Amino acid sequence: MSNRKSVSFQLFFRKITRKFEAVFFLAKTILSERNFIYLASVAVAISCALAVIILKSFAHNVFKFANYANGYLKLPYANSIFPIIGILLTVFVIKKFLDGSIEKGSSKILYAVAKKGGILPKKQMYAQIITSSLTVGLGGSAGLESPIVITGAAFGSNFAQKYKLSQKDRILLLACGVAAGIGAAFNAPIAGVLFAIEVVLTDVSIAAFIPIIISAATGALVSKILLSQEVLLSFEQEETFNFHNTPYYILLGILAGLVSVYHARNFRKVEHFFSRFKNNTYKKALFGASILAILIFFFPTLFGEGYESMKTLTTVHPEELLENTLLESFKSNEWILLGFVGLIVLLKSFATGLTLGSGGNGGNFAPSLFVGSYLGFFVAKFMDLTNINSHLPVTNFTIVGMAGILSGLFHAPLTAIFLIGEITGGYDLMVPLMIVSSISFAVSKQFENHSMDVKALADKGEVFTSDKDKNILQSIDFLKLVDTNVKTITLEKSLENLVEYLSTTNQPIIPVLDEKSKLLGIIDFEVIRPIIFNPYRIKFTMISEILSQPKEILHHDDGMEIIMEKFETTNQSLLPVTKNGKFFGLISKVEILEAYREKLKEMTIE
Repeated sequence: MSNRKSVSFQLFFRKITRKFEAVFFLAKTILSERNFIYLASVAVAISCALAVIILKSFAHNVFKFANYANGYLKLPYANSIFPIIGILLTVFVIKKFLDGSIEKGSSKILYAVAKKGGILPKKQMYAQIITSSLTVGLGGSAGLESPIVITGAAFGSNFAQKYKLSQKDRILLLACGVAAGIGAAFNAPIAGVLFAIEVVLTDVSIAAFIPIIISAATGALVSKILLSQEVLLSFEQEETFNFHNTPYYILLGILAGLVSVYHARNFRKVEHFFSRFKNNTYKKALFGASILAILIFFFPTLFGEGYESMKTLTTVHPEELLENTLLESFKSNEWILLGFVGLIVLLKSFATGLTLGSGGNGGNFAPSLFVGSYLGFFVAKFMDLTNINSHLPVTNFTIVGMAGILSGLFHAPLTAIFLIGEITGGYDLMVPLMIVSSISFAVSKQFENHSMDVKALADKGEVFTSDKDKNILQSIDFLKLVDTNVKTITLEKSLENLVEYLSTTNQPIIPVLDEKSKLLGIIDFEVIRPIIFNPYRIKFTMISEILSQPKEILHHDDGMEIIMEKFETTNQSLLPVTKNGKFFGLISKVEILEAYREKLKEMTIE
């Protein structure tokens, strides 16, 4: 009976889906291209907002249940057990239902834009929701925002693919999904727009703002209507900005920049450690989750996203953080509370690294806000307890600290400023937000050229930057431009054979190979012109005598920056390419420039 109901539900769902698709195909024929994009941006935003509601609601309800169980048991046993279950279930789902792999981190969005024309696989539309809900929803110490933006980007990308939109519209809808995800997750549409433009689209025209704004506003609106306010991260700002506290905000900005670098590097170290466990995924998951469980037992606020504990820090009773911990009897001791908060700042990077490195899925967006709030509280409370300044507004420093770490980790100061401005319900803290975010960004940039999410891609030369030319060059797959149908010759051949080759090809250079297809050198037609028009010299000259070495050799894994630099330094128009030590073909600078021109037309979002 239940199987019949399941089949009938599937048929009903498919029928509804087909009707919606028919409506959109009809709309595409009736509406102009620009108006259809506006409609698409709304559809993508609604889909993304519904995903946010599912994820956030699930995580919040599990947190409430765990707190209820811990209150009954008097210690955070539930907090410690749930993450182990969640990470193991995540690994099981990935291994059994997602082909054994899943793309984590918002860097995958950048890679899709830079290298794949904005194409994301269909499974990202549901894989992120399922796995992150298991990991973070059951207490893994990570955030849901990264899976949310990947899901939104996947909705946008696959919508564009479904309705056969151009590459530039596909990338635009991908960005719309990202904006809607942030807008819905925080009820912060301006931050969603800025994140999409500041992080995903580094070069965009004013006209492209409209669909992104529509998506961010729609996502935030749907979230506000359907999602309970207590699930969202929000604060009530109690005190306005006092300019006399500016030196302390400057100090907070410096510390936020340094802590951002500390968090990013420690996180990468932990992830790198777990990358060695390649054979037994369940063993890796159990090992990492068990260490995480121990950390959470002693520091329960590391459980899940940690948004509830961040809200607690801004209340008049921050000592409630110590409830259901081994330090509960010291709640009245403010120094114990300060030490507890300080340790959390240092341990969060390890907890997040354990969560994701052992096989869980999540992101660093929420952890950045978490660490920032704890750091801001620590600075203000330390100044109070040491009598350096007992009048600092702890709530304001807790809130502003979030912007500092977010800016330092993601190199997105504008997103940080306006996100915190929106979730506090006002802009009275705009000046300190600007001070802390800009200083943190500047300090972090001194130590890390790239944000933590794109560091790995940057090391491979596969990430977008603020340099438009570099962005376009990186998006070109130069191996597709290589001419592999090339005339070659071996040392054993005579010069007469070479003359025959030259009479049947327009190649200005002839590669000389050995029996294993290894490049030995080249024969340049311009260099040997005097020889081939002399019958005597043709007869008595060996190939080895006219062989020369190319001024540069391109390798299949060279980045486009390196390739163009080699062309410029050698002043050559044609260079040989090798792959895995063997000759692969010839590539022309003219072909690259032509590909650049075509990409420029495709990627210019208007």
